[in-house]
Amino acid sequence: MNACRACGHDDLRRVLDVGAVPAADHFPPAEQPVAAEEGAHPLAMDLCADCGLAQLADDDTVTAEPRGVEPLALREQALDAVQRVERAGWLRGATVREFGSPHGGTWVPLLAERGFAPVDATADVVLDCFGIMHEPDQRGAFARRAAATAPGGVLLLQYHSLSAIIRQGQWNALRHGHFAYYSLPALVRLLETAGMRVVSAWDFDLYGGTVLVAAVHHDDERAASPEAVIAATLTADAAVTDPAVVGGLQAAADDYVAALRSWLTAHRDSGRRVYGYGAASRAVAAFAMAGLDRSLIAGVADASAAKQGRRMPGTDVPIISPDDLVAAVPDLVLLTLPDLLAEVSQRLPELNGRWRTDDHVAMRSG
Repeated sequence: MNACRACGHDDLRRVLDVGAVPAADHFPPAEQPVAAEEGAHPLAMDLCADCGLAQLADDDTVTAEPRGVEPLALREQALDAVQRVERAGWLRGATVREFGSPHGGTWVPLLAERGFAPVDATADVVLDCFGIMHEPDQRGAFARRAAATAPGGVLLLQYHSLSAIIRQGQWNALRHGHFAYYSLPALVRLLETAGMRVVSAWDFDLYGGTVLVAAVHHDDERAASPEAVIAATLTADAAVTDPAVVGGLQAAADDYVAALRSWLTAHRDSGRRVYGYGAASRAVAAFAMAGLDRSLIAGVADASAAKQGRRMPGTDVPIISPDDLVAAVPDLVLLTLPDLLAEVSQRLPELNGRWRTDDHVAMRSG
């Protein structure tokens, strides 16, 4: 790629490059030997110097990820979001259309409970929860969602905040198939180009920081009076359109990979058996970059039956069921998705006290 996915500008600055890693959405059968070419897919993030959109540099992979199980945290956040939007008076009309995410999950039943009928045409409420980031052509994707929003309707779009990604060093948010990483300034510009204006926003703790925005057409009377939160978030997000700021993710990646291998090596050498939980796409690059194998992490459990019996790409680490994880009686379990902690603690009480997150890895303790 040599032009911005949003504005077409050719001044792209490389801000994060983790080299060649396995495809983030291809989990081979466990019995299939690891091949050298498995880890040959470049993975890097560029930032457009013109519009400020952070974006996947290139992607030579083919989407093939087995469908995962929607986490409880995501379902709870969806309900919270719909309730907050409803209280704010943004759910008007009678029809709803959703642009879904390949990772699953839907808000349509929540809207149906409130009297909205799902349609495939223009709709009064258009939903996109983490879906639009999967579109290689960002300008075209926003135009399609704007066209789907009826006159007087609202587009509700949720995204993982680039500010949160940078603040928490979440470099592993970068993955194949995720083509855009949004700050509000970049998102506002994309929507303005599509003929829409952001008028309200809500923050959530999911994934360390997500934002849900409401946008309306330019000729909608509500477009003239955006809520104060928009100006405040634009100001707060201004720094993350700077390549020097976003480039801090490179050090976060390098430090984490080194710490992960050191943490696992120390536990192995002390005779402790470490497993993982969550065969997530965000863990693929880290496992491969750290050179992990079954001697360091004996297996990774996942609730998705479609992933069980496979392995983490680029490694010989098998993906097992939660029941098999409990039966293995691990000393520690590395949770690759911190948002799952409350859910797995409730579902797998036998493992309470053994869960570890990236914070433990970073501190190289516990």
